[in-house]
Amino acid sequence: MNSKKKSNYKTLIENAEIYDLVNQTPLSKLEGLSQLFSQHILIKREDLQDVHSFKIRGAYNRIKQLSVDEQSKGVIAASAGNHAQGVAVASKKMGIHATIVMPNTTPSIKIDSVKKHGATIILHGDSYDTASDYAKTLAKEQGKIYIHPYDDPFVIAGQGTIGKELVEQLDTAPDAIFIAVGGGGLIAGIGAYIKEIWPQTKIIGVEPEDAASMSVSLEAGRRIALPEVGIFADGVAVKLVGEETFECCQNVVDAMLTVSTDEICAAIKDIYDNCRAIAEPAGALGLAGLKKYCEATTDKNQTLVTLNCGANINFDRLRHVSERAEIGEGKEAIYAVEIPEKAGSFKRFINTIGNRAITEFNYRYNSDNRAEIFVGIELKNGHSERHEIYKLLKDNGYNTIDLTENEMAKVHIRHMVGGRNKTIKNECIYRFQFPERPGALKEFLTKMPGDWNITLFHYRNHGTDYGRVLAGFDIKEEDLVSLECFLDTLNFRYIDETHNPAYRLFL
Repeated sequence: MNSKKKSNYKTLIENAEIYDLVNQTPLSKLEGLSQLFSQHILIKREDLQDVHSFKIRGAYNRIKQLSVDEQSKGVIAASAGNHAQGVAVASKKMGIHATIVMPNTTPSIKIDSVKKHGATIILHGDSYDTASDYAKTLAKEQGKIYIHPYDDPFVIAGQGTIGKELVEQLDTAPDAIFIAVGGGGLIAGIGAYIKEIWPQTKIIGVEPEDAASMSVSLEAGRRIALPEVGIFADGVAVKLVGEETFECCQNVVDAMLTVSTDEICAAIKDIYDNCRAIAEPAGALGLAGLKKYCEATTDKNQTLVTLNCGANINFDRLRHVSERAEIGEGKEAIYAVEIPEKAGSFKRFINTIGNRAITEFNYRYNSDNRAEIFVGIELKNGHSERHEIYKLLKDNGYNTIDLTENEMAKVHIRHMVGGRNKTIKNECIYRFQFPERPGALKEFLTKMPGDWNITLFHYRNHGTDYGRVLAGFDIKEEDLVSLECFLDTLNFRYIDETHNPAYRLFL
């Protein structure tokens, strides 16, 4: 970043008059993790904002820049959560009418939280991108001012006030700051200010593995739109980062890290264990990256900072988080193991794994000769022990598959271990993400040609915008092309799992 632009952002941040609505949030030490990694790990508690997210900073700073004429026209924004609440609260404070376009998939808890602040809600489309396009169209038609969630200098400066607070709260420069990245507004703002005051501090961005749009763009040297993004960390599920944010990040970001869903869940658990606070997936993203950094570095006694940047999570999502946290922490591994179908086999298996706790055991009779078991085993020494157990089982003659990183096994199979239906000759298995809205399943079934028989269906509600579905079809080989053409018309994300070993073994 050239010095002129850095100076401009530093001035914009220092001139942001937002503290009549925004809280200066505390910086807390994570004692347990600090001891575990022999580091000084600090977390800034943006979950303690009145809207439980940092988004209020940027939204309020942008809206405060409106002229009297612009204020009279009202504002409009697109969001499925935190930005929507920030715009609604900031508009209410300023006496401005706000319209928020939200996807049809938005959970009612988020809709209600925006409504209570007096904003008008319009539900449109099944994704943020669709809602955003519609909001921009309405802005032009109705003359409203569109408040962008990240790609605006005043929004970036509002988020950058976090960097200013960090400078005020820390006696010396930290070694690194780990920041969640979606569209890039948060890391651009913090990075621009920190690099001006503490150029030696590393600014490290963290993204989900399946939504790494900034990582891909920075590596390529240009903005690249991802064809699709994972939606577990919905607050950062952005296909294309902003123009302004990308330009800033090219000059202030030292490195990018990506983390898995399981690692995010483990970080949510860490925040709860250390702070008794519950983070949303995007809110724990920075800590997940910080932990990954700590596991890889040999440097100790560093001062490492991250943020709990949001806590707007549906309670029913915590079930899914809890299930995945143990794997993310390296405290559980899951395997498919073939054992002989005879007396004493289970006892021999238990003796083989020794004094290790079984976290889960699912069994289904397979034949007179063998049985397949789905087993979870508690780990004491992390992922290295996971590989030791796999080798131990193989060395003792067990046909074994490590399913710890098999998404279908973790989301579906562990809840539905059954058996084969030998009357079905041409079964194909697909995993879907259905938009969580009324009529989505009906749409799927109504559009499906009548001569294709559904042989398996498993759905679990995780409290997200999308439901996860596993479905089987009895279909002739010559009809496979027609099936996938049909699936493409639905615009639901799908993955062919027919050759997944977890399906072959247990279903």
